[in-house]
Amino acid sequence: MAADRMPVLYLSHGAPPLADDATWTRQLADWATDLPRPRAILVVSAHWEEAPVTLGATTTVPLVYDFWGFPERYYRVTYPAPGAPDLADRVSALLHSGTTPVRRDPARGLDHGAYVPLVELFPAADIPVLQVSMPSLDPTVLFELGRVLAPLRDEGVLIIGSGFFTHNLSAMRTGVDGPPPSWSAEFDRWGAETLAAGEFDAVLDFQRKAPAAALAHPRTEHFAPLFVALGAHDTSAAPRTVIDGYWFGLAKRSLQLD
Repeated sequence: MAADRMPVLYLSHGAPPLADDATWTRQLADWATDLPRPRAILVVSAHWEEAPVTLGATTTVPLVYDFWGFPERYYRVTYPAPGAPDLADRVSALLHSGTTPVRRDPARGLDHGAYVPLVELFPAADIPVLQVSMPSLDPTVLFELGRVLAPLRDEGVLIIGSGFFTHNLSAMRTGVDGPPPSWSAEFDRWGAETLAAGEFDAVLDFQRKAPAAALAHPRTEHFAPLFVALGAHDTSAAPRTVIDGYWFGLAKRSLQLD
């Protein structure tokens, strides 16, 4: 990676109770200490699908508490990061140059796929943040979106794809400890080995190539941000796993792509 180029991240963002997991929060905080300080952050989260590509709030950036049934304290979390209007203009220019339609939603704030990990990575909330939607779950569309956004890396922008490496809430473990379900472990192992081998076409075709794909991702929105990250990174280098292991049986593998 060029000395002045930002990496790209794909991270498993966790539910709001991530803040109560001492191991995971420490892993995210340690990861942040090894990252160059971004000029701004661009987040693509599993929890915002909207076509065409839509840019979120750029002045006051509210939080979207897009979850139900949790204790009240999770709805009181704040993350008063500054908006990133200049980044929004730059993203618009890049997308228009690639003939990708784009719109803006100035009221749309950061959902928990964005702010939950950012609270742990950059707790000072002093870096401008912009969230953009996923316009599709098609891997090739998202890979191309990442490719179009890639020049931002040379402009000090940290691109984050936020999802979960395996995500099946109806089949997850009931306890945080213990061995993961076989479907989660098999998919996680395949993903790690395939990414390490640089077989990115197979990752894009994971629904046909990966073991237990339909169980690991009954719906693919939590794996999809990885495709944006892959498109934005230098595919001559293999992604590096920074966090692995499981949370309630779900693979929390998180990657740095240089």
